[in-house]
Amino acid sequence: MSVTKSDVVTTCKLLVDGKWIDSTATEYGDIANPSTGEIIGKVPMCSAKDVDLAVQAAQKAFPAWRDTPVVERARVMFKFKNLLEEHYEEIARIVTREHGKTFVEAKASVQRGIEVVEFACGIPSLFYGESMSNIATNVDAETIRFPLGVCAGITPFNFPAMVPLWMYPLALTCGNTFVLKPSEKVPLSSIYIAELLKQAGLPDGVFNIVHGGKDCVNAILTHPLIKAISFVGSTAIAKYVYETGTAHGKRVQAAGGAKNHIIIMPDADMDQTVHALQASAFGCAGERCMAGSLALPVGSAADELMPRLIEATQKMKVGPTDGTAKPDMGPLVSADHLAKVRSYIDAGEKEGAHLSLDGRKLTVAEAPRGFFLGPTIFDHAKAEMKIVKEEIFGPVLSVVRVKDIEEAIALGDNCEFGNGAVIFTNSGRTAREFKQRFNAGMIGINVGVPASMAWFSFTGWNRSFFGDLHIQGKEGILFYTQQKMTMTRWFKESKEQFHDPVWKGKQ
Repeated sequence: MSVTKSDVVTTCKLLVDGKWIDSTATEYGDIANPSTGEIIGKVPMCSAKDVDLAVQAAQKAFPAWRDTPVVERARVMFKFKNLLEEHYEEIARIVTREHGKTFVEAKASVQRGIEVVEFACGIPSLFYGESMSNIATNVDAETIRFPLGVCAGITPFNFPAMVPLWMYPLALTCGNTFVLKPSEKVPLSSIYIAELLKQAGLPDGVFNIVHGGKDCVNAILTHPLIKAISFVGSTAIAKYVYETGTAHGKRVQAAGGAKNHIIIMPDADMDQTVHALQASAFGCAGERCMAGSLALPVGSAADELMPRLIEATQKMKVGPTDGTAKPDMGPLVSADHLAKVRSYIDAGEKEGAHLSLDGRKLTVAEAPRGFFLGPTIFDHAKAEMKIVKEEIFGPVLSVVRVKDIEEAIALGDNCEFGNGAVIFTNSGRTAREFKQRFNAGMIGINVGVPASMAWFSFTGWNRSFFGDLHIQGKEGILFYTQQKMTMTRWFKESKEQFHDPVWKGKQ
C-alpha cells in the first residue's frame, strides 16, 4: 500500500543531558499517520554511539539524583502529573495522529499512564525498608532500599504514551536515571511528554531518549552501564531481550504477546457479554496484548451469542480518527502490519474456519490510503488452527465452541501464552473454579479486559512474560531497587572505656 508525504515532516531528535540533539544516524525510518497514509515524521535509526551518549549522560546524573531526598523526587512527579493532566487532550491527539487510536481510546490510554505517575507520587510510603529489634541477643537488623543506577525502557507501538509511563515514573522516583527507546513507529508522544517532564523540574540527564531499531536495542542490551531493562512487545523479541540482557548481567522484565481466552457460559448476561466481547476484541483495532482474541462459548451459549455478536459488530463504524468524525474503530498502525493481519484471515479461511464477518471487504471512501481493516469474526475454529494458536494483534476474533468449562480450561492449559483470561457467568461456583484453575496471570470475571491498574502488577504468565518481577505495582518498585541489610550490635561500656579521657571526651 502506498503512502503520501505530508508537507510538514518532523525529524525526531534525541534527548541527551537535557538537550535535544541530532543523531549520528545515516538511516531514517518513516512515521506515518495511519488514518491517511501520510508520512508525518522521520525517526533516526540510532547507533551504539548515540546510545552511549545517552547512557553516559544518565550515569553522570545518577549520583546527584540518587542522593536527592525521596520526598523531593516525589514532588517532581506531582508536578509532572499536573502537567500531564493539563495537556491531557494534546497528548491524546498526538497518540491518535501517530498510532490511529480513536480519540476516546487515546484519552483512556493516557489516563492509565497518568495513574502510574499518581502511584509513583506515593514513593515515600513505598520505599520503606524493614527492621527488627533484638533479632538475636543485643542485635538489631534493618533493610534499606537503594536505586540501581541507569535503567532503560524499550516500548511497543500499540500504546505510545501509556506503556513508557508504566516504566520511568517508578524508576525515576526510586532514584534511578533512565534511557527510553520508544517504538520507531510512534515516537512523537514520548517526545512531547519528555518536554513536560523537563518542565516539572527533572534535572538534566536524569531522563533521556534514543530512537531506532535492532541496532539501537542491541546497544541498550549490551551496554555495561545499564543495570535494568523494561520491555513490552512480541513474545519472540521479549525472549531475545530477556536472554541477551540477563547474559550481560542486567535485570530484565520483558512482557510478551498473548492469546487471551474469553469463556461465555450459558447463564451469562448476554447483553453485557456481547458488548464486552465486542469491545475487548475490536477496541484499539485489536492491537493490544490484553485483547480478547479467542472466544469460547460453552454449550448452548454459542447459539445465542453468535447472531447477536455479529449483528452488533456489523454496526461498528470504522474510519479515520484524526478528524472530526468519531468512529468506533480506527486503522491499524502501518501498511506492513495491515498486510500481516490480512494474511492471518487468509490462513483462517484456508484452514476451514467459518468466516462469519470478513473485515477485508471494508472500504473507507474518505480515507482511501489509510491502513483500514474491518472487524473480522471466525466461527467454528479449531484448537490446532493458526488463528487460534498465534497472536494476530488485529481486529480478528476466533470462536472455538466447547462443550463444557473443563474443555475451555484444557484449551488454556495448552496455550503457550498466559496474559489474561475472562469468564462471563452468573455462577459464583463456576467463576471460582475458573479463577483458581485457568492458566493465565490476569483473570476477569464479567470484565472484558482484565488489565491491571497501576497499583497492581501486570502479571503475565508463561511465554507472555520473561523475568521475575513484573511491571507496575509493588513488583515494579522491587524491580527498580536493590535491598541492603544492616545487622548491628552494641556492647556495654567497660570501666576502662569510661575512665579513658579520649573516650570520655567524645561523650
